[in-house]
Amino acid sequence: MIIKNRLKLCAIISSVIMLTALVMTIFGYGINFGIDFAGGLSIEYNMNSAFQQSDVETALSNQGLSDFKVSTSGADGTILNIRIPKLDSNEEIQVLQAGLEAELLQSYPNMDVDTSTASYVGPTAGATLVKNAILSVLIASVLMLIYIAFRFDLYSGMAAVIGLLHDVLIMLSFMVLLRNVIQMNSSFIAAMLTIVGYSINNTIVIFDRIRENNAKPSYHSLPRDEIVNISISESLGRTVNTTLTTLVTIVSLYVLGVASIREFSLPIIVGIVSGLYSANMINGYVWAMLVEHKTAHKKSKKAKK
Repeated sequence: MIIKNRLKLCAIISSVIMLTALVMTIFGYGINFGIDFAGGLSIEYNMNSAFQQSDVETALSNQGLSDFKVSTSGADGTILNIRIPKLDSNEEIQVLQAGLEAELLQSYPNMDVDTSTASYVGPTAGATLVKNAILSVLIASVLMLIYIAFRFDLYSGMAAVIGLLHDVLIMLSFMVLLRNVIQMNSSFIAAMLTIVGYSINNTIVIFDRIRENNAKPSYHSLPRDEIVNISISESLGRTVNTTLTTLVTIVSLYVLGVASIREFSLPIIVGIVSGLYSANMINGYVWAMLVEHKTAHKKSKKAKK
């Protein structure tokens, strides 16, 4: 009963987050796809001096654009990065670059237009990236299921994979909820795969402790959920301290980093918190529920015989 109540509470919390994201997506407020997924133009200039982003935004607006993203990079913040979605032809791109460079050179004569880089990503490449990302998560989940089932048992593997998929879905949900803060680009794929590997580490530590406690003769009479409680309590200091140490670093990167670093670090932050939550509140209890169900099924069979 305790297992079901705890899992029910966790399922409600996670479901509210996921359903909110789903409703937003249905009404047209889904993930804010960046150029890597939606396609578009990326231009980079070395300005050779400090510049105002507002000047660049004004110049882009004067070219008839309303949808664009301006950011800076480089040690001195002198590298200008511009991302513009939905340009249809090479001729349109060349006209845009010529007009933009002519206007910016009036305010920033040291701007280097000879070494500028412009790359266009088509929507087909973005669709391929999405497919490869989904395939990567599925392959990782299957391999982890096999490994954990071999090292522990099948139910531990099933519980761990459920926790992994939960963490990925929570990350995707927050990409919808925070659509005005962050775009989804290829860095999100790296963040997602990082979390798949990171969150399983806490789960393995807890499952290892569950296995040790489950084998102790003094614990044989205890319900499975009580063994999970004891194991999580014994591992809690380690998992929380490890997570906090990682979070301090990632939050620092988000606060101090440039836009491209933030696109990577924010999903990581969400994934780390979700991984801590699922490892301590979901995975072990899913294992306990599966084992209890198996035990009850065996008893039912014996009773019938």
